Amino acid sequence: MFLNKDIGIDLGTANVLIYVKGQGVILNEPSVVAIDEETKRPLAVGIEAHNMLGRTPGRVKAIKPMKDGVIANFEVTEIMLNHFIKKINGKNIISRPRILICCPSNITQVEKNAIKEAAERTGAKKVYIEEEPKVAAIGAGLDISKPTGNMVIDIGGGTTDIAVLSLGGIVTSTSIKVAGNTFDSDITKYIKEKYKLLIGDITAEEIKKTIGTVYSKNKTDKMDVRGRDLVTGLPHTITITSEEIEEALKESIYSIIKAAKNILEQTPPELSADIVEKGIVVTGGGALMDGIIDLLSNELKVPVYIAETPLTCVAEGTGILLNNINLIENNR
Repeated sequence: MFLNKDIGIDLGTANVLIYVKGQGVILNEPSVVAIDEETKRPLAVGIEAHNMLGRTPGRVKAIKPMKDGVIANFEVTEIMLNHFIKKINGKNIISRPRILICCPSNITQVEKNAIKEAAERTGAKKVYIEEEPKVAAIGAGLDISKPTGNMVIDIGGGTTDIAVLSLGGIVTSTSIKVAGNTFDSDITKYIKEKYKLLIGDITAEEIKKTIGTVYSKNKTDKMDVRGRDLVTGLPHTITITSEEIEEALKESIYSIIKAAKNILEQTPPELSADIVEKGIVVTGGGALMDGIIDLLSNELKVPVYIAETPLTCVAEGTGILLNNINLIENNR
């Protein structure tokens, strides 16, 4: 029974991860809710709802309530948070936990308040909001409390957050709306334009994970892709290569590189020297993209490393902060 347990939530565009103090990350599910359009009742949340994406009958709609790291649909976000908190709690009622939620670094106060309100309405005693790159850096094992520069690139589902941190805070940061979901859209668009074939989001994600690369010197794989032919309207299969996926993702990847260069240019020289020495840490699902480390280190002329557990860095970072709640209180 989680009485007075502190909970850390990585409320992502693609996935929600929940960390419970003393137990670690105990939930990792897609940020999707399936709603009956007529009765407005939720039918499924998380993995079950994700499996319905693109496959639902007319009256059932699979909704992704988070867009670009912020709440796009307040009501559905609340349903989703309630469902997940009840799920981790089983039959017991959590006795008003303290909740720490992460958000992108440059969202507005109004957007922060919306996230806070959604969490408060799930019965939290107190809600803290922390910026994602800071929490990701802590979860990746960086000691940001010292007066030395640390740089993190967190490539999530809806946003890529890039920050330089020192003395427990963010020195300079940016958040761009180019991330994992953009890569999926790029693949869908490329296949539609080149092959006149229509594919769904789930297929695009599968292509990205199976043969996707941003540096095709490393990878020369092929994959059969099924979809609907736009000319005949009939099902059709094509074969696509890793080189083509690199081509499809090029523009998006270079906008991340450009944002990282801008942050490096804005960094004070002493901290820049630290970053050259220590390197840059990449976290988030995008860190698993084939070739990302080679490409970033080539372009930024700085060593680049993948965090040990890139997918759960933010959730684990919330855990470390919850264990040192004074770090959050002191920053208020």
